[in-house]
Amino acid sequence: MTNRLPAWMLRDLSLPRLRRYIRAAHGDAQAAERLYWWNVEVSSALFGSLHCLELALRNALHTALARHYGRPDWWTVAPLNDRGQRLVNDARRSCGRRLRRITPDDLVAELSFGFWVSLLSHGSGYDRHFWVPVLHAAFPHYQGRRDRLYRELTSLVLLRNRVMHHEPVHHRHLAADHDTICRVLGYLSPELAEETRTMDRFPDVLAGRADVLSGARPPRF
Repeated sequence: MTNRLPAWMLRDLSLPRLRRYIRAAHGDAQAAERLYWWNVEVSSALFGSLHCLELALRNALHTALARHYGRPDWWTVAPLNDRGQRLVNDARRSCGRRLRRITPDDLVAELSFGFWVSLLSHGSGYDRHFWVPVLHAAFPHYQGRRDRLYRELTSLVLLRNRVMHHEPVHHRHLAADHDTICRVLGYLSPELAEETRTMDRFPDVLAGRADVLSGARPPRF
């Protein structure tokens, strides 16, 4: 390294975590420090739109499936594959550890973003069982193919998980990620997509990336 990170960063954030930023900064510890804090800032800026997308997606899919199967606990009769059944069972156990009575709404909220996106996959006949008869209608403003939508959402699951688990995202094509979030939100609800844009800090944070990494100014939270 051409310089040293502050001792408190090494102690509180750990060298194994910081090494990824040091490598990305080619050994320049000061640049690595700026990159770390910019990663925190841009993750925070993405959180709001990811929050809206995850809630809108799960509610749209749940509403469509509950209507199709005629019951709010549609997962008890739907042809979920083994992984889907396992995720439902895991969510039920997790709810049971803190709730005496589990409602369908409790389970819907407990199921992961990845679970909901998996319902749009082709595996185990999901295309035939879910997309064709039911779930295409959950995206009233989308006219494309299921596989394209699934690829976009799968990429966003990876982004969402990195943001929520405090992992590096600076190396991703974040402008494209942000465009995908906004686009998929628009497929579900143009009104929510527009509301999300009113509080969206991401364009400003991304615009400042070069200045932050060059050391021209500190990151702003």
